[in-house]
Amino acid sequence: MQYDPIKRSLGKVFNKTPFLRKLFYKLLDILLLRSWHVRKELRSWAKSIPVASKVNILDAGSGFGQYTWFMSGLKLNSSILAVDVKDEQIADCNAFFDKAGKKNVLFEKADLTSFTKPGQFDLILSVDVMEHIAEDEKVFSNFYDSLSQDGMLLISTPSDQGGSDVHDHDHGESFIDEHVRDGYNIIDIQEKLRKAGFSSCEASYSYGIPGQLGWKLSMKYPILMLNASKLLFIILPFYYLLTSPFALLFNCMDLYSNHESGTGLLVKAWK
Repeated sequence: MQYDPIKRSLGKVFNKTPFLRKLFYKLLDILLLRSWHVRKELRSWAKSIPVASKVNILDAGSGFGQYTWFMSGLKLNSSILAVDVKDEQIADCNAFFDKAGKKNVLFEKADLTSFTKPGQFDLILSVDVMEHIAEDEKVFSNFYDSLSQDGMLLISTPSDQGGSDVHDHDHGESFIDEHVRDGYNIIDIQEKLRKAGFSSCEASYSYGIPGQLGWKLSMKYPILMLNASKLLFIILPFYYLLTSPFALLFNCMDLYSNHESGTGLLVKAWK
């Protein structure tokens, strides 16, 4: 299924005013389970930063700017560079963040396979990006070079345990057509990061059984509906009114549980 056209359609609807853009970010934070996990890790990282310290952050593959927006609101003395390969996303985000008065944020176009800023960033965030890039080891090496000493890389990506909603590993097709890989093996991604130079790595599964149920209710079924017809956008509020309590419960269960397997991976690596 083509996911990007759905994202563009939703972006146009919610980009009409700054209020709607902020509402869009809030809805994504509620509906996307990966956002729950990523924000939890970002808050934990922020608490480890001394109050007076200045930190530089890279949002590597910023998309709509959802996570850049969240990080810009953390109580940190931060400078955030957000990069993406799409010109329209960069222009759109720069315009919105400027209107919102976020002076510590800049969006730039960049290809992660060639982007490096040696030793500059204390944190690099990469959410749902690596599954789109074939030359992943080159990107991991660039991330390592761009981190400051003791800097942290935080990655959220599908796993090979049914990530991208693939369950038949021989003949299955990804729910998201734009992915170049259906997911990472938890050992494989850690080995690639160590090969890039990272001194230590931690990886854990997300989207366990409750998370998978929540994702189907909050994301998969609505996207399938919209992919069938944009007219179904009209009934989405009623759909979410019925399903949101269950989806939120499943997300909470996933966030505070340890999973032996799952369709998502949360990976942290340190220089």
